[in-house]
Amino acid sequence: MKKVIFLAFAALVSIAAYSQPADTTSYLSNNKIPPINIMQPDSSWFTNKGIPKHKPVVIVYFSPECGHCQLAAQNIYANMDKLKSAFFIWISYFSVPEIKDFKKNYKIGQLKNFRFGRDPKYAIPSFYKVRFTPFMAVYDKKGNLVQAFEQGAEPDVLAKLIKDNS
Repeated sequence: MKKVIFLAFAALVSIAAYSQPADTTSYLSNNKIPPINIMQPDSSWFTNKGIPKHKPVVIVYFSPECGHCQLAAQNIYANMDKLKSAFFIWISYFSVPEIKDFKKNYKIGQLKNFRFGRDPKYAIPSFYKVRFTPFMAVYDKKGNLVQAFEQGAEPDVLAKLIKDNS
């Protein structure tokens, strides 16, 4: 009798566990571009509505103080001829003046296919479960995740993914 009760209980626990809704709060379970709501250096807000249609998108979560982020910005700027067909969104939790200085210092802020902003609600690093910067996520022209890079990616790798998914 105890075995029957135990098996029935185990079955109910298993059913309950499998019937839980899927976690859509992470890029691991939701392959679409997450909701974006960032304050740009000019104090305007940038949201998903500003993302161009039918273009690959690269989301970069960065820290202006991070040496790897600074190097990524330099390398991306130096290789823009290979990356110009993508739209880049650089997001940080740092202050707007620090983001403004970063985009000016590394010259990528002058490029038309780049947006920079502060994520005051910390939504983007929560969605991507960011542990290191720069974190990069590449999306195809339909807004589907192609690949995420927990420690950034070289421009040639980004260029190939962008070209293959344009």
